[in-house]
Amino acid sequence: MNFFGWDHKTLRRNAIFVMALLSFVMLMHEIFGRNGYMTLRSEKKQFTGLQKQIQTTSEENKKIEQKIQALKSNPEAVEKQARDQLHLARPGEIIYMLPDKTISPTSTASRQTPPGKSQPRR
Repeated sequence: MNFFGWDHKTLRRNAIFVMALLSFVMLMHEIFGRNGYMTLRSEKKQFTGLQKQIQTTSEENKKIEQKIQALKSNPEAVEKQARDQLHLARPGEIIYMLPDKTISPTSTASRQTPPGKSQPRR
């Protein structure tokens, strides 16, 4: 059978070339396609990241639940919370307040003006 005037050897070589090209295209689709290997890898990475986030969030929730239970049932926990956050003290106690470490030296210097002098307006 003589197809387009080609001999048997040329026809066979072209068929092998077309099959190799088709195989290459299918392989690229399997690797880089919408549901390919690269997409699967990124989805797995995202899945493990979300699993870790769920784990840390559930641990935080457990700690908060324990804190809530302690505040509901333990008067000492309520007292500690009031002392820490509201700076409450028992009669006769003195509370010393230290400056925050997060305040920069320039912001504290601008707040410390000599008496009688006002800060310039901006």
